[in-house]
Amino acid sequence: MACLPKMYKIQQNVPSHEIEDIDSEIRSIIASLMISDGIKGLKIGIAVGSRGIDNLTTILTSLINIITENGGETVIIPAMGSHGGGTEHGQLEVLESLGITEQSMKIPILSCSTSSLLGYTDGGIPVYCSNAVFQVDRIVPVNRIKSHTDFSGKIESGICKMLAVGLGNQDGAMTVHAHSLVKGYETVIYSVASYLITKIPILFAVGILENWKSRTTEINAFLSQDIITTEPRLLARMKASSIKLPFKEIDVLIIENIGKNISGTGMDTKVIGRIMVRGQKEPEVPVIKRIVVLNLTPESHGNATGIGLADITTMDVFKSIDIKTTSINSISSMSPEQGKLPCILENDLEAIKAGIFTLGIADVKNIKMVYLKDTLSLEYLSVSDALLSEVNTNSSLVRLDEGEELCFENGGKIISVWGNE
Repeated sequence: MACLPKMYKIQQNVPSHEIEDIDSEIRSIIASLMISDGIKGLKIGIAVGSRGIDNLTTILTSLINIITENGGETVIIPAMGSHGGGTEHGQLEVLESLGITEQSMKIPILSCSTSSLLGYTDGGIPVYCSNAVFQVDRIVPVNRIKSHTDFSGKIESGICKMLAVGLGNQDGAMTVHAHSLVKGYETVIYSVASYLITKIPILFAVGILENWKSRTTEINAFLSQDIITTEPRLLARMKASSIKLPFKEIDVLIIENIGKNISGTGMDTKVIGRIMVRGQKEPEVPVIKRIVVLNLTPESHGNATGIGLADITTMDVFKSIDIKTTSINSISSMSPEQGKLPCILENDLEAIKAGIFTLGIADVKNIKMVYLKDTLSLEYLSVSDALLSEVNTNSSLVRLDEGEELCFENGGKIISVWGNE
């Protein structure tokens, strides 16, 4: 198809490792805390967020078994801020999409959309906490520690954010995001989480690290008094082993899938080089002239927060959007720009062609185009002729084929080159 450049599949060849025996790893780290004697007879709420975390159900099952074996009772408490539309039903839907139900976990889920004001930080920030927390004796927050999509700091997305935003339900989410626009995200999350640590009964926290292939590479457990000092060290380790797009300048970036199970903003802002949050500095690289989004994942339940980071999308995406849920999430995170609609084309082919056409480049051979499965899947990329010179001079990149044109069904839907990779 002459209007599109020939594309070549490449692989980012960077060493990584992952945990093979999740249950043994968790049992070992929990044993090191020496808290088993203090569990008997307690009702313990395991706080779970809305992200797609590798091995999450396996990790939760191990925790449930360990607590039960030591005489405790477990329940799951949703800790996802305004996600799921800020409703109890929505929270249950999000958890179900992650494989977490009362049937699969064999324990109750205390879905709760209300919260209570516990007090104020030294800086005057209101601190909210889900009323579900007051129905248990102890809390165990479980979350992945990773870069945040809206800011950079020593703490970003992890246990502290789950406490400050996730456990606050919609009241907490909106309050933290509102004050963050003035005082900065890191400052607000740190102060609210620090306050909560002194007010709610945290038994211990579980911090998960994933490698650049989104596979579990570390599981850490630490006591409440160690959360503030431990999380920055774990985030630093995660950042040191992460990878990004291997190109500083891209004309057209095609993203096959965005969604809440991929990133809080549908697509990772640190990967695409766009944040669009008031007061936050935009990344210097990569510079991407056009972003084209082809699909919204079913796991998003219509929440298309982050679609505003794209320039062009498809009618399939538009029809998948739940406007109310997307608006609630975008407003709660103080980033209405991320919830705006881009230009909408009839199908994938038309959307990609529009991305190229609006750059005014006459010869498609000069188009620097990259095609991704999603912003979590950066091992395999498809790139155009114009980027091959950069591929050939980068020792971490391996070219896998002789190139081919993108293929489409009769209705203009792209035939994915990724399969189950």
